[in-house]
Amino acid sequence: MNAKVSPKPTPADADTLQRDRSAAKQLFFGDIFEENLFPYPKMRERDREMLAPMLDAIDDFLGPKHADLKHWDRLAEQPAEFIQALRDMGLFGLIIPEEFGGLDLSNAAYARVLAQTSSHDSSVSLTIGAHSSIGMKGVLLFGTPEQKARYLPKLATGELIAAFCLTESGAGSDAASIRTRATRNDDGSWTLGGEKIWITNGGIAGLYTVFARTDTDAGKMTAFVVEAAWPGVSHGPHEDKMGIRASSTTTVAFTDVRVPAENVLGEVGKGFKVAMAILNNGRTGLGGGAVGGIKQLIKLAIAQASERKQFGKPIAEFGLVREKIAQMTIDCFAAESAVWMVAHYIDSGCTDYSVEAAMSKVFASEAIQRAAHEALQIAGGNGFMREFPYEQVVRDARILTIFEGTNEILRLYIALSGLKDVGASLGELKSALGNMFNDPIKGFGVLSGYASRRARETTGVGTDKILRELHPVLRKAAATYEKYVVELSKASDALLKKYGKGIADQQHAQKRLADLAIDLFVGCCVLSRADMLVRENDAQAESALHIAEMFTRQARRRMSRNVRGMERNEDELLEAIAGTRIAAGSYPWDVV
Repeated sequence: MNAKVSPKPTPADADTLQRDRSAAKQLFFGDIFEENLFPYPKMRERDREMLAPMLDAIDDFLGPKHADLKHWDRLAEQPAEFIQALRDMGLFGLIIPEEFGGLDLSNAAYARVLAQTSSHDSSVSLTIGAHSSIGMKGVLLFGTPEQKARYLPKLATGELIAAFCLTESGAGSDAASIRTRATRNDDGSWTLGGEKIWITNGGIAGLYTVFARTDTDAGKMTAFVVEAAWPGVSHGPHEDKMGIRASSTTTVAFTDVRVPAENVLGEVGKGFKVAMAILNNGRTGLGGGAVGGIKQLIKLAIAQASERKQFGKPIAEFGLVREKIAQMTIDCFAAESAVWMVAHYIDSGCTDYSVEAAMSKVFASEAIQRAAHEALQIAGGNGFMREFPYEQVVRDARILTIFEGTNEILRLYIALSGLKDVGASLGELKSALGNMFNDPIKGFGVLSGYASRRARETTGVGTDKILRELHPVLRKAAATYEKYVVELSKASDALLKKYGKGIADQQHAQKRLADLAIDLFVGCCVLSRADMLVRENDAQAESALHIAEMFTRQARRRMSRNVRGMERNEDELLEAIAGTRIAAGSYPWDVV
C-alpha cells in the first residue's frame, strides 16, 4: 500500500508512546503513527480496583431515584439535599490528587464514572462534570502551589463547587472577542467587570474560573480564580433550557470585583492558552458521558424490541429494527474506543492531543444523538410520551454538539491544525528551493524528505504493510486506512497549493478534510481495540471483529465520498442558494 507506517509494536513493548507527537496530525502527512495507536491502552490497575465499588455505589444511589430525576427535570432543579448527597459520595473530588483530599482518578477512570452517571441522568453528570472537567481544571493544570493548597481541598469535598466562565453574549465560538475586562490596580490587584452567560453550575458554584480582557503586552486575555462570595459577584436566575434542565445554568455578573494579584491563573495575558488547555483536557468527560448514554439507550432499545410484538412476533426479529440496534452498537464501540484512547494520551503525559480530543468529542456527541433518535423510533409512540425516558434523552443529548466548542468549529480546528503542519513543511520546501545553492546540504535534505513521501504515495515503494499479524478481518480493514491516509495527505497538499493562506476561508473543503481525518483516527482506534481483544482471547472478540469490519466498510464509503468531493462538488451552487436567501431574508415560494 501507499501509506507510511512505523514498525508494529508488540504487547511486550512496554511503552511505545511518543508523548510529543500527535497521531491525528501525522495522518495529514500520510502516516499511520502506530506507536501512539497500538497496542490499545489498558486502564491502570489502581483505577480498575477503585471503579468497581464506585460504579456499584452510583447505581445503588441513582437507580432508585429515576422517578425523582425525571421530576427534577420537569421542575428544572436539583434539590440542595441531592447536591449534598453527591458531595458525600465524593463525586466532586474524582480527579483531585489524594494530597488535597481527592480520589486522584485518571482521566480514563473519571470518564468511566461519568459514563455510569450518564446512564441514569445527564444533569447529574453535568453537575459533576462541569465542576471537574472545566470548572476547577484550571487550578489543577495551572494553579500555583498556594492556589492549589487554598482551593483544592474545598473543591475535593464539594464545599466549593466550580464553574467555568468564558462564554458571553456575542462571544461564544469566537472566545477572543470577550468584553469582560480586568484592569490592573496600583497595588497589583485587578478590578473585574462584565457578564458571562450560560454558565453551568453558575447558581451553585462557590468558585469561578473567569476569563477577561487585560490588553497587556503579553496578551489580550487573562484567567482569574474568583470566589462567589466576593463583593460584586452575582448570578442570574436558572435558565429555562430544552434539555439537561435540572442542572444549574445561569448568567454570572462581575461588578467592580477586586481580584487579588495572587488569583491570576497561569500567566497574565495567556488566558486563551489556559482556556484551550482546559477545554482540550476536559473533553474525555463529555465523551465518557456520551458513551454511557449510548449504552443505556442500547439496553432500553433491546428490551423494547424484545418485549413489543407486532404481527405475532417481537419487533426484534424485524430487519430494520435489528439494523438500528446494530448501528447503535457500532457507533458506541467506536466512540468508546476513541474517547479512552484520548484519555490514555492525557494520562500518559502527552503534550499534543488537542486534535484527537476534538475528534473524539465530535464523533461521540453525534453518535449519541443518532442513538437517541433511533431508540425513540424503536419505541414508537411510547418514545414520544414523557412517561418514558426517550424524549428526555433526545433533549439532553442535543447540547453535546454545542458544548465545549461547537462541532462545526471543532471540524475547522481539526482541518486547520493538520494543514498548519503540512503547510509548514511546504513552506520549508519553498525556502529550500530558494536557498539550495547557498546551503546545498540542507536544501537537498529537505527536498529528499518531501520527494520520498511523494514517491511512497505514488508508487508504494518503501512502504511496509501495516499490522501484519492481525486477524484476517482486521488485515483487510487496515488496507482501507492505508489507502485513505494517503488520500488525506494528497488532498492536504493540493488544497494548500491551490489556496495558500486562503484555505482558511474554504470551510466546505475543511469539513471534508476533518471528516476524512476523523474516520481515519476513530477507525484506527477501533482496529487497535479489536486487535487487543483478539490477542487476549476475549469472549467478545468475534463481535468486536464484526464491528471493526462494519465500521471500516461504512467509513470507506464516507471517505471515498469526501475524497471525490475535493474535486467534484456542489459548493458554488450551495453558496449561491444561501447567498440569495440570506440577502432576501426569507423563503420566497408558495403554492397560492
